[in-house]
Amino acid sequence: MNKVVANADAAINDIPDNATIMLGGFGLCGIPENCIAALVRKGIKDLTCISNNAGVDDFGLGLLLKTRQIKKMMSSYVGENAEFERQLLSGELEVDLIPQGTLATRIQMAAMGIPAFFTPAGYGTEIAIGKEVREFNGKMHLMEHALHADFAIVKAWKGDHMGNLVFRKTTRNFSTSMAKAGNITIAEVEELVPPGQLDPDQIHVAGIYVHRLFEGTDYEKRIERKTVQINKG
Repeated sequence: MNKVVANADAAINDIPDNATIMLGGFGLCGIPENCIAALVRKGIKDLTCISNNAGVDDFGLGLLLKTRQIKKMMSSYVGENAEFERQLLSGELEVDLIPQGTLATRIQMAAMGIPAFFTPAGYGTEIAIGKEVREFNGKMHLMEHALHADFAIVKAWKGDHMGNLVFRKTTRNFSTSMAKAGNITIAEVEELVPPGQLDPDQIHVAGIYVHRLFEGTDYEKRIERKTVQINKG
């Protein structure tokens, strides 16, 4: 089955207001840049976005924050985005701050069809408020629910017409789990290849999980923190 669509605008065309969306990425690595730009153009609002972080002010999810299209962020890291911080402190943005391991596991559980699990992370903190607590082997654990989304949007290195995806190194981050946890999964890829071109042993997400994909353009591939060696000679 050919799952290829023309571009990002076609891929996200049916995402409505008030949708819950998972977006792959870690820092500035592996962000679905084309789809985020298309969401900005479409102007949909009141989104709940699930992502490790919210990019920076002028890149990634920071673009959707700037246009006030995000109602709620569910993430594990809120630094490096001044607009995110401003909206949070002013009460304009609802934020569910989740420990990074818990966030990853909640997404993985949704991908596996497991409704909930217990973890010691967050016990004794504000994160535990309102959650069921049980003791296992002398240690207290919180019950966390699997995290589902209406749409999952990821960026891969390569993909074929059937939706099989290959990620490059750390760009894999949350994306392989997110691709399996969304009701509809959209993938943008740096290189689109015919079926049979990808080594089956190297495929990270099978095409059965992907509903539509396209070949993206104009990727920035930013460096989050540029570090250079000081010449002492």
